[in-house]
Amino acid sequence: QVQLVESGGGLVQPGGSLRLSCAASGFTFSTYWMNWVRQAPGKGLEWVSVIRSGGGSTYYADSVKGRFTISRDNAKNTLYLQMNSLKPEDTAVYYCYFHKVLINRHYWGQGTQVTVSS
Repeated sequence: QVQLVESGGGLVQPGGSLRLSCAASGFTFSTYWMNWVRQAPGKGLEWVSVIRSGGGSTYYADSVKGRFTISRDNAKNTLYLQMNSLKPEDTAVYYCYFHKVLINRHYWGQGTQVTVSS
């Protein structure tokens, strides 16, 4: 079955960096666009970034553009999010996510907590 397992979250000071990973299994990872989304305390889901299946194109929310970098290693079935210049407003649970359009099913991991605080 499909599994997405995020890791790499933690507590970091403002201005610091973290690298999130998402290990994927149970589907053909290399054929899907993959996303990072986040949910801050008491708020709804916010889309953060997406990367094409081959990794050639990436897109970002304005709130993270220039600070975050999404990447993937299709040989390792792993998605990454490099987060630099972190701000307190980046505090959230971060999820990797993809959508199987043909069967209209959405898949999420369990999430990894990122807390930016001094």
